[in-house]
Amino acid sequence: MRKSSIIALNFRPFLFKGKVRMGMGLGKIPMAGFMAVGALLAGCSLMPGYQRPEPPVAAQWPQTAQPDGVRKATELEWRAFFPDQRLQALIATALEHNRDMRIAAARVEEARALYGITRADRLPGIDAAAGGQSARTPGDLSPTGNAVISRRYDIGLSLLSFELDFWGRVKSLDEAALASFLATGEARRALHLSLVAEVASAYFTLLEMEERTRLAHETVKSREETRTLIARRREVGLAGDLDFLQADGALELVRAELASLQRQQAAAANALVLLVGRQPSGLPAGRTLSDQDIVADLAADLPSEVLLQRPDVLAAEKRLIAANANIGAARAAFLPRISLTAGLGTASSALSGLFGGGSESWNFQPALRLPLFDGGRSAAGVDLAKARKVIAVAEYEKTIQQAFREVADLLAARTYLVEQLRAQQAAEKAQSERLRLVEARYKAGISSHLEVLDAQRESFSAQQATVQTRRAGLAAAAQLYKALGGGGS
Repeated sequence: MRKSSIIALNFRPFLFKGKVRMGMGLGKIPMAGFMAVGALLAGCSLMPGYQRPEPPVAAQWPQTAQPDGVRKATELEWRAFFPDQRLQALIATALEHNRDMRIAAARVEEARALYGITRADRLPGIDAAAGGQSARTPGDLSPTGNAVISRRYDIGLSLLSFELDFWGRVKSLDEAALASFLATGEARRALHLSLVAEVASAYFTLLEMEERTRLAHETVKSREETRTLIARRREVGLAGDLDFLQADGALELVRAELASLQRQQAAAANALVLLVGRQPSGLPAGRTLSDQDIVADLAADLPSEVLLQRPDVLAAEKRLIAANANIGAARAAFLPRISLTAGLGTASSALSGLFGGGSESWNFQPALRLPLFDGGRSAAGVDLAKARKVIAVAEYEKTIQQAFREVADLLAARTYLVEQLRAQQAAEKAQSERLRLVEARYKAGISSHLEVLDAQRESFSAQQATVQTRRAGLAAAAQLYKALGGGGS
């Protein structure tokens, strides 16, 4: 059971050498005197000094990550990074209508309001108050033996339970609320960047599905023509049933692949609509995957310079600062709290006398609360605040480590996907040439139809892989822009 001692200090005249004197004029201006004393002592704080933890990552990027580049992502606005006007319109719509962005914006306003409430505790709250009271005292209880009706009317200003922040408890709470507010702002900026990158990635995926579906349509048409040709050759004895069945089977396989691609295309379109937040309409013309021409020469400075500017890392650090400030507030729970309650106004026995012949009235009631025994609640509060700071430090360091890995992976992807696309395009060109030669040899009766089917299958796979690799490179570039803390709106 918690117990505490509350000592009410009614400041009466001080005694000096047997004479009554008013100390520091408190009898005349009690509120102003205590406010001055509180202002002098409010600089005390039990909050630990904040030191940013050293980033638990390497000082340089891995050798597989190539940080070479010219443009800085932080100085590059997303419209300049993505020149496709259709993609720009989708991103702008998403930033306005995406529900996660709306929630994040509301979280910022929520944190702003909470900070305003906490900050208000550092200032005295003054209310205007007016009231009246009527009472009837029976005759047998009245000194005169007659029933007495008494009335009292009051009007004035009141100061209710304003805490003098001697030990910085309220200040620590204020700093914690401010850090939490700033953390939500950084989290919103991080979501802003993530949404830009996610919309771009979803758009590139939709383009990939559209291009691969178009290739599948063309292949279906080509293999239908091949099957028709073989059917005619079979009718005149130039091809057997085996050739026809092979052509028919190859056609059905491509039709199955087309259906799968159409399903994936519909899913990609739905995913993009979800990110955008509404069904897009009236969009300008877009570009193909090969014509995106996004900025590819992003520079990555030293990890300590890049990572500490990312909004998710900044948000984690603000949460750490808030946890550090809460330790000061928890420590202050061990120390006395002094609060002030005061009022100043006029009182009268008649309502009309409040503004005329009413008498001045005031009250001043400072109170000191000194914890003596609370069953270990205050000590547990400090332990809780310290544990939460340890958690915040670990979360901050984990955020930096995840950011380091993300940037390193994307820098490596940027390098190797360029090489992969170059090799894939060369393979596609070779398979296309092979198919042309095999088809010519088949028409001349030199090659079998099985060779034609194999060449068609390899050419189709190479075309599909080229589109996939090109999309992967663009998506990696968009994610790298986000990972390097790309510029604002």
